[in-house]
Amino acid sequence: MLKNNPWSTRLIRGTTALLVLLLLAVAAAWFWLRLSLPLLHGELDTGLLEKPATITRDEQGIAFITAENRTDSAFALGFLHAQERFFQMDLLRRNSSGELSELVGEAALEHDREIRIHQFRARAERNIAAMPAEQQAVLEHYAAGVNYGLAKLGAAPWEYALLRQEPRQWVPADSLLTIFSMYLTLQSNTGSFELRDNALADLLPGDLYEFFVPKGGIWDAPLIGDARGPLPLPETHIAALVQDGEPMARQKMESEDMIFGSNNWVVGGALTEHGTAIVADDMHLSITVPNIWFRAGWNVPGTDFVMRGATLPGGPIIVAGSNGKVAWGFTNTTADWGDLIPLELSADGKQYRTPDGWRDFEIVNEEIAVKGKQPASVEIRKTIWGPVVAENHKGTPLAYRWVAHDVRGANMNILKLETVSSTREAMNLAPELGLPHQNFVLGDADGNIGWTVAGPIPRRVGLDGSRSVSWADGTAYWDGYLPLEEHPHVYNPPSHRIWTANARTMDGEYLKVMGDGGYALGARQQQIRDDLFARDHFKEQDLLDIQLDDRAVFLERWQQQLSTLLDSVDGYDEVKEQVSNWGARASADSVGYRIVRNFRLRFIDLATAPVLTFMQRHNTDFAFGRSNRQVEYPAWEMLASEPTHLLNPEFESWRALKLAALDQVLQDMAKDGLPFAQQTWGVENTAKVRHPLGRAVAAVNWFTAMPEDHLSGDSHMPRVQSSTKGASERMVVAPGHEELGIFHMATGQSAHPLSPFFGNGHRDWVEGNPSSFTEKTEKYVLTLH
Repeated sequence: MLKNNPWSTRLIRGTTALLVLLLLAVAAAWFWLRLSLPLLHGELDTGLLEKPATITRDEQGIAFITAENRTDSAFALGFLHAQERFFQMDLLRRNSSGELSELVGEAALEHDREIRIHQFRARAERNIAAMPAEQQAVLEHYAAGVNYGLAKLGAAPWEYALLRQEPRQWVPADSLLTIFSMYLTLQSNTGSFELRDNALADLLPGDLYEFFVPKGGIWDAPLIGDARGPLPLPETHIAALVQDGEPMARQKMESEDMIFGSNNWVVGGALTEHGTAIVADDMHLSITVPNIWFRAGWNVPGTDFVMRGATLPGGPIIVAGSNGKVAWGFTNTTADWGDLIPLELSADGKQYRTPDGWRDFEIVNEEIAVKGKQPASVEIRKTIWGPVVAENHKGTPLAYRWVAHDVRGANMNILKLETVSSTREAMNLAPELGLPHQNFVLGDADGNIGWTVAGPIPRRVGLDGSRSVSWADGTAYWDGYLPLEEHPHVYNPPSHRIWTANARTMDGEYLKVMGDGGYALGARQQQIRDDLFARDHFKEQDLLDIQLDDRAVFLERWQQQLSTLLDSVDGYDEVKEQVSNWGARASADSVGYRIVRNFRLRFIDLATAPVLTFMQRHNTDFAFGRSNRQVEYPAWEMLASEPTHLLNPEFESWRALKLAALDQVLQDMAKDGLPFAQQTWGVENTAKVRHPLGRAVAAVNWFTAMPEDHLSGDSHMPRVQSSTKGASERMVVAPGHEELGIFHMATGQSAHPLSPFFGNGHRDWVEGNPSSFTEKTEKYVLTLH
């Protein structure tokens, strides 16, 4: 029998021993993780504060700080950020300083070399030295709080154990590096849009450039100005771009509107129940564990102002939120805040021409520490206008004049928003705010609303910024920055409504000073505008409903065209049924939406392949779709009009090209291995909300990743969503009525997987439940003495 079998006995004993060892390992890992848990309650004698500061948290982990002076509340916030998010802060400062390789090794070396060109650490130190003493004091106390919070953890954050590294102390310059990190997310450090647009304009026949790279159209919905008219067809034959026997380039495009940006809008008090303006803001960024924002609030000592909103771990500020009298939110302007300058070189290439004659390049070598390897180095060539960052399609070196390089590009003037009492007062601060240029949308307790550009705007002389021109003869240059009275702005428009979504907001003179940095297609912005005009009265929930609007208005005409195509062919009965019943929404359970959406993208791939082939002949890395977010206009004209001379010569007819695009979509869907009726948009748009280290260590995803939800929403609608990008927060708030406000984040407050609020709020973010803007009943109290 089995019980008398010695081999069976050994197997049982061995299995038992392995289970015991596994349990011991799990227990050891659990105890080890617990060591780095943040402190939630009790009292600490810091020896670093003038007077006690109290940190309260509710069940969701939303923190509120009470202090008697601003430097002490900055210390307390630094303590909180370090305890909950230090590794995230470390990545942000290293990202913009070009110091990631020191932490993670050679995998980050190429990135560090590219970023070191900008010398952001030195610029951060310079900018802090130029700040008012009170702002310097806030940064110094914040840094002291970070370092104290880090020291009070029982062990370094768990990520450092995996990397076999020790965390480095925080210094005030690191807080500005977090701002520079946002520059790298929201603007190009190489002027990439200008670089590619200039190449297209220079190389393509003129009429093909005007057709394939339009500057707007019927989807525009600016605050000032109108939509632009239909796109005329070019005369040049597209086959002229392709050489005989040349293989056609293939490049699969994601949605051209899936960009780092945001939505925001505001309605005036004339349209609300309480007579106060209501601001809505959802900032679209990568969705990771932890979330980029940390929810916090504090009293502003000596005043009746109370701050609440989204802080960026690494800095002592509210980025978007309310001070009780004014509320504000940001979206990326996607305008033009830098200029590439083609350099005129001497015969030996060692000098460049300036208005004052020939000048030597300033050569700087920087050393990059690399984990486990010898240090690497990078040579930086600097000019009087900025560093050399790239070469154009002709091989000419390009210097970069960029607002981020100037003292005014990054500062702590956003602290001044803590004590503004009106929309107008806050708008007057806009040119002083040192951050990546944002659509600054505001509303106040008296119902006033406004829009302007937050950030310094250069005064261009002798150029409009759309084309790279030489500055060598002195006729082209920047003449400082625009004063307040010349800043683009909108204040209390008659409609009582303001809206932005990364698309063109202005026309005329205001557009000239803002330029075009690669505006998003206006469809998302237009849908928000139309949603706002569909109502005459608003509550907070109404604005959340607009944030969650996933109607596929933009794709309706594509669905109609695809339905017409399917009516004309046999063998696509199942596809035809799904497309007919697509639901007209980016619904997670819609098969038809997935087909229509991807049919459009594959059609664009095939229809524009000759242009891509032509451009890659000059630059093998050229990516046509990502350089042109207005590609919808030529794509639609080709789909609807079927001009024979613009047909990709690979295909005998437009019908054949359309069917090829559809077949590619169906082949890609079949790779899921699911029955056709289950190949929904949600299967493709499945959340991958993961920790950055999960890319290198798969086991990290096991205990940190959020659930793989099937997500509704897409790029050309208010509810922007992909697997890894989307609304990093959703905020709806009326100043003075914060208790009625709404706030969503994709993940919880803490980066620690054993924290009681690690994933709190995720379900509200997925399902759109109206989660509270303000903290609720306090559950944890921690006093810093």
